Amino acid sequence: MKKLTHFDEQGAARMVDISAKAETVREAVAGARVTMEPATLRLILGRTVAKGDVFGVARIAGIMAAKRTADLIPLCHPLGLASVEISFQPDRKASCVDITAIARTTGKTGVEMEALTAAAVAGLTIYDMCKSADRSMTIGAVRLLKKTGGKSGTYMREDVGPRVGRGR
Repeated sequence: MKKLTHFDEQGAARMVDISAKAETVREAVAGARVTMEPATLRLILGRTVAKGDVFGVARIAGIMAAKRTADLIPLCHPLGLASVEISFQPDRKASCVDITAIARTTGKTGVEMEALTAAAVAGLTIYDMCKSADRSMTIGAVRLLKKTGGKSGTYMREDVGPRVGRGR
């Protein structure tokens, strides 16, 4: 079993020392899903939600959240992000919106938490903008899909195709 890096020898929480690590290009792709009533999805796709452009606002919220990840997650290192992209894939049959967030940097530590935060907050924003129409929405499936760079190399979820991320 791998050692948990955010604990010292006495079991106390600590920020990992990354000072000796090499800077590499890093990318992380995260996903989330918001499931809703079919009528709610129709409102979003018809751009008739009272609060405005749901995907536009959720995209900005996700990007802003990625930039503030170190303020939200206690032991996360502040990163200079090179890029954050957020896309939405509505699925009428499943009555949901799949969210994909891609974060990139060149640095000493990964951007997984930034991508995960972006996807989660984009989902929360969809909920906030549509809650007057549908309080039964569910935000779920927040997960890392892929990460590249760093000492540990590439990770890809087994249930995700190879075209996730930059090479899409």
